[in-house]
Amino acid sequence: MSQISPQTSTRSQITPFEQPAKWLYSFWKFSRPHTIIGTSLSVFALYVIAIATTGSHFTVVSLEQLVGAWIACLCGNVYIVGLNQLEDVEIDRINKPHLPIAAGEFSRRQAQLIVGILGILALLLAGLLGLWLLLMVSISLALGTAYSLPPIRLKRFPFWASFCIYTVRGVIVNLGLFLHFSDRLSGNVVFPPAPVWALTLFIVVFTFAIAIFKDIPDMEGDKQYNITTFTIQLGKPVVFNLARWVITVCYLAMILAALLILPSVNPIFLVVTNLLALGLLWWRSLSVDLQDKSAIAQFYQFIWKLFFLEYLIFPVACLLA
Repeated sequence: MSQISPQTSTRSQITPFEQPAKWLYSFWKFSRPHTIIGTSLSVFALYVIAIATTGSHFTVVSLEQLVGAWIACLCGNVYIVGLNQLEDVEIDRINKPHLPIAAGEFSRRQAQLIVGILGILALLLAGLLGLWLLLMVSISLALGTAYSLPPIRLKRFPFWASFCIYTVRGVIVNLGLFLHFSDRLSGNVVFPPAPVWALTLFIVVFTFAIAIFKDIPDMEGDKQYNITTFTIQLGKPVVFNLARWVITVCYLAMILAALLILPSVNPIFLVVTNLLALGLLWWRSLSVDLQDKSAIAQFYQFIWKLFFLEYLIFPVACLLA
């Protein structure tokens, strides 16, 4: 089994003052763009759903809340993924050698400063904007810390690793953002209506599929550094098929919910778009070679695109109701 040494994977460190463009590109990689996109879409989606379900309106004040919550969530996002990279440098030199710390573009000190500053900014900004946002950001950061940081380091355990990911992405973010926006926009905390619960359950289950699938392309490094994952325990084919069927259940459940129990969404739009997404999933999955790490990684990114798509589909279905 080959291992990429620190000497062969490093380049000269990049500073923001001497090479601002290169530093910003490294920072973009450090922020894990697919998670940034997912976080951004969740904020905007829950804002639109709160507008649609509480009878509120788009105003300057509501837009200020949107932008503020978005920035706070982005800061928290970078804290969580950055902390994970700080603790996984040796593993990343095998699994993800392009990441800035593993590649030597950021020093540990640089990364620690970024993580520390953005974690503090996330909490301060959330505290200024509202109690519900502060609770959401605080719990997310706490779970993100427990996921990566010794001695707890929950990512060592398959169940708890998945639990952290789908709890933050699925439950805490969706419910927390809706409670925040409903409170700030209508002046009262509104109990999440059926559409919010439907989206939350969809995202929880879908995120579980992402959580188990993400370890398939990282199997080599995880095995070498004793990180137990479902892929190592069950094998690539089992986890691949499990993730595919879990996502299939998500779409079928959303289609049934649109037809039976979600009167406040446009059922035709939601059914048609989810059927199309389900068809794309199966069409794309049939061409994946599980022996090709690049093909697996590309399909993983495709799953994230489907995840993003639901955050676009569902708010539109609410507005069209």
